[in-house]
Amino acid sequence: MESLKGSIVETIFRNDENGYTVALLETADEVITLTGTFAGDISGESIEVFGKRVKHPKYGEQFQVEMYTTLLPTGLDQIENYLSSGLIKGVGKHTAKKIVEAFKEDTFDIIQKTPEKLTLVEGIGEKKAQMIAKSFQDQADLKEIMMFLQNHNISTNYSIKIYKEYGKNTINVIKDNPYRLAEDIYGIGFKLADKIASSLGVEKDSPYRISSGVKYVLLEYALRGHTYAPYKSLVKATGDLLETSIENIEDEIRNMAFTDKIHIETLDSEPVVYYLPYHTAEVNVCKKLINLASIDPVISEEEVLKCLEADEDKTISLTDMQKEAVVQAVINGVTVITGGPGTGKTTIILSIIKIFERMNEKVLLCAPTGRAAKRITESTGREAKTIHRLLEYAYGEDDSNLTFSKNENSPLDCHAIIVDEMSMVDILLMNNLLKALKRGTKLIMVGDVDQLPSVGPGNVLADIIKSNTVRTIRLDMIFRQSQGSMIVQNAHAVNKGILPILNKKDSDFYFIRANNISNISDLIVDLYINRLPSKYGFVPIRDIQVLSPMKKGDTGVIELNKKIQAAVNPPSKFKKEKAFGKYTFRTGDKVMQVKNNYQAEWKLADNSLVRGQGIYNGDIGSIIFIDDNEQEMHVLFDDEKEVVYPFSQLDELILAYATTVHKSQGSEFPAIVMPLVWGPPMLLTRNLFYTAITRAKELVVLVGQEKYMEEMIENNRINKRFSSLDQRLRAAAEGL
Repeated sequence: MESLKGSIVETIFRNDENGYTVALLETADEVITLTGTFAGDISGESIEVFGKRVKHPKYGEQFQVEMYTTLLPTGLDQIENYLSSGLIKGVGKHTAKKIVEAFKEDTFDIIQKTPEKLTLVEGIGEKKAQMIAKSFQDQADLKEIMMFLQNHNISTNYSIKIYKEYGKNTINVIKDNPYRLAEDIYGIGFKLADKIASSLGVEKDSPYRISSGVKYVLLEYALRGHTYAPYKSLVKATGDLLETSIENIEDEIRNMAFTDKIHIETLDSEPVVYYLPYHTAEVNVCKKLINLASIDPVISEEEVLKCLEADEDKTISLTDMQKEAVVQAVINGVTVITGGPGTGKTTIILSIIKIFERMNEKVLLCAPTGRAAKRITESTGREAKTIHRLLEYAYGEDDSNLTFSKNENSPLDCHAIIVDEMSMVDILLMNNLLKALKRGTKLIMVGDVDQLPSVGPGNVLADIIKSNTVRTIRLDMIFRQSQGSMIVQNAHAVNKGILPILNKKDSDFYFIRANNISNISDLIVDLYINRLPSKYGFVPIRDIQVLSPMKKGDTGVIELNKKIQAAVNPPSKFKKEKAFGKYTFRTGDKVMQVKNNYQAEWKLADNSLVRGQGIYNGDIGSIIFIDDNEQEMHVLFDDEKEVVYPFSQLDELILAYATTVHKSQGSEFPAIVMPLVWGPPMLLTRNLFYTAITRAKELVVLVGQEKYMEEMIENNRINKRFSSLDQRLRAAAEGL
């Protein structure tokens, strides 16, 4: 890594949002353009930079800065330039000149140690002297902080995030407990925080370290969908992670429970440990569901059936099972309606809405994702919102600390609420939704319980059904309009453990046999680029979604994304691009948001006056503009919402030509293409395969070996989620 020392003679560009700067550095031998991320304005500063020389195709030779340190100037001219650079509030060129004339080489010592002497300079009073001293100290604090962070191998991007979080207390916070970084700064996990702690001399058996390790393991369990961890498993996993004694870990677990950071209880005669927010959510969801379900009906079954008959004459014809679903939803406090594709869930939702409208009762519609909400709007003609938008999220850095304007103190104004795609709702979101429902509000949950469960912790829909405490209607009849679709028929067959019918003439469900992994990925690219668009008229990026069970491997989403990108959106001198992490993003690329960002600002592309906040995990968009000067990338979501991403925030995006089946939940696509190859049994399951094929509206194409499809269908092992909502519901119902 090369280093250069010199003075900044001109700042050409600076983005205050992310710190990206283009500046001219004058050294003893040359004047060179610097590019990089700097914590503050470096105009007029003397600095030492570390990095490498690069050749920009348009701007020529530049020095790409990876780390830097600020040097206080020593020459009188340099001191004067530094003071008048704008960094020090209250000091312009004229004042800087007078200060340096008065104190010469002692200028900085005077400002730092005896700032009251500044009042000896004409035009500087006591208040101004204090302002100059404070501004100078703030700059010194920032430099010290950046040096401290960089000395512990923290990148400039993360350093800026850390400084924005803790300000001038940064060093004290990190020295006191470096593991706070893992909790407070997105992107810094436990392992990086542990390295920093080690470099600061934190002992292996430090309570801070053990407490942070326990929390890390519990959050790892949550990432796999669990609301708690078995006590013995938690202790072993924490011991393996920290390489410290079991006794120390158990002592700290007891201490964490005593201080309400975690909760310990006994389930099925075994101790289990909850990270506190998940325990609170599970208990609250149970209480609220029992409360809502205990309301007596205000309308009879006969009255509901009369309303249905009146509507049936006009537009809707229902089977007896569908009528039963509508009746139960209208008369009960809480109802679950579950069924696979083609069983009429949307028709039932519309019928329920019409009855409530006939009764002059207000109904709210919502779903966990923007795409799912948009689908309900299109199918019912009524507005549906994401749950987050419905609850009016106010602020939250992560899902365990969400704040919503709608809650028990400001509940939703409605008679009934219908939640679609309920299988995607996790325990934290469910808790926040139920908080906002008044006693007497009817809750109708609609979803396919046989799909993959929520990405977040909990097994909410399955647990509610399993508890047998809430009225549940299972739909199993495929309707006439869906019987011609092999997608629908095969989905139901797969759900029963029966092999699908493949390659029927004029079908919408095909299998292409290929044995070689390389051939499989090449075939998928060819289907995406050529064969499906040619035969069906699909627009690849809009209409075709490649789904894979895995992230890694030749047919995992990372490699498939790179191959498809190279074919459909190759490099071009007319297209801007930005390398970040595993991917190179390019104008025109299909991308997906992989983190809930409740503060991301968007504007409507066709009306910039309409603005809002919030982009969510799983939202799909396309890159419309990459701005190297501003260090920003513009992404258009749902063909309407434009979001600007600073380059430092690109870890929230991935390419999305191919995506995992888990990430596709709640979405539908005209066509899906899926590789059938070897993978871990925990991934190759029946409900994953079922979820994948039910994402397609018009066409399913499977590529690979039949034996892996057979293995998936035979593998009906539902990966057990550690959650106890079902047990809590049963216990609460029995206690009534």
